[in-house]
Amino acid sequence: MRRPLLNHRLAGLGTTIFAEMSALAVTTGSINLGQGFPDSDGPAEIARAAAEAVISGRGNQYPPGPGIPELRGAIAEHQRRFYGLEYDPGTEVLVTAGATEAIAATLLALVEPGDEVIAFEPYYDSYAACIAMTGGVRVPVTLRPPRFRPDLDELRAAITPRTRLILLNSPHNPTGCVFTRAELATLAALVCERDLLVVTDEVYEHIVFDGEHVPIVTMPGMRERTVSISSAGKTFSFTGWKIGWVMATPELVAAVRTVKQFLTYVSGGPFQYAIAQALRLPDHYYAGLRDGLLRKRDLLCSGLATAGFDVYEPGGTYFITTDVGPLGEKDGVEFCRALPGRCGVVAIPNSVFYDDAQVGRSQVRFAFCKRDEVLEDAAARLARLRG
Repeated sequence: MRRPLLNHRLAGLGTTIFAEMSALAVTTGSINLGQGFPDSDGPAEIARAAAEAVISGRGNQYPPGPGIPELRGAIAEHQRRFYGLEYDPGTEVLVTAGATEAIAATLLALVEPGDEVIAFEPYYDSYAACIAMTGGVRVPVTLRPPRFRPDLDELRAAITPRTRLILLNSPHNPTGCVFTRAELATLAALVCERDLLVVTDEVYEHIVFDGEHVPIVTMPGMRERTVSISSAGKTFSFTGWKIGWVMATPELVAAVRTVKQFLTYVSGGPFQYAIAQALRLPDHYYAGLRDGLLRKRDLLCSGLATAGFDVYEPGGTYFITTDVGPLGEKDGVEFCRALPGRCGVVAIPNSVFYDDAQVGRSQVRFAFCKRDEVLEDAAARLARLRG
């Protein structure tokens, strides 16, 4: 009998929930609070910088494999400016096609078949796919409501002699948990004790409402053990440009670059020039991003609570996790598939982000990176759920 066409490592992944729910938003004309993309563009001067790069011929042909020097330099400056970190832009920074490629290339470079990769669940669905592609074994450590704090004793118990690395996402999608300095210090000490690596997804680093974003690489002993990943899409509201980056020691960057060159090779030439300019925007831009999204968070949290959801207020990111139990619902997937027909809003069921779907069965995620009037309309529509 002919074997299945899809590599067995990817069996069961199928079409992402984001594609399914976004298609449902289009066919039903619903407000899409599912997929996390803004409904307005970022700074006009940054868009003009990209257009000018195209017109002037900068980046229209293959850019340098590691990324243009201007962008790598701006990334290094950004790390120094916000966190006091020093990276050599020539050997310790690599530009990628968004954070998604950065995570894929990093895991493919560092994980051997059979290696265990610990990830805090619920987690972004590409993590599961990337670990599967390496032949690694995904080991979840669960963040539980209502606060979604990491259980560091559970983490310690999850580490075995086969553990290769910990995949850390803070601020955390979808829960909005922002790991504290104390939590990160304990995690870092454990990593050093067990001789592990850490791969960080920090794409929401500038969207923190409660506490602060602390890169784990700033902790003692972590500089040589950490591959730090971020991107421009969430910070500057140009998600379609797909400009991300990797920062690590020369040896780790070289390993990731070996894989990356056989994935996209290079991408986003003109956009790289624009993002180099964006990273140097003044402090008031970053403060305005946070303050604007904080207002949106509070607006939608209020609307969701009024509609009858159990609302878990996020400390960061632009997602709100809720529980549909108070609405008399038990299954988030069924709820989300019916929601467009009931009130014209699309959301994402969190159960798809868990290894054990039952743990997050009644959780539903809403994105609030939308215009105020859209959020107000969505809140009014969701209020119909109370009958």
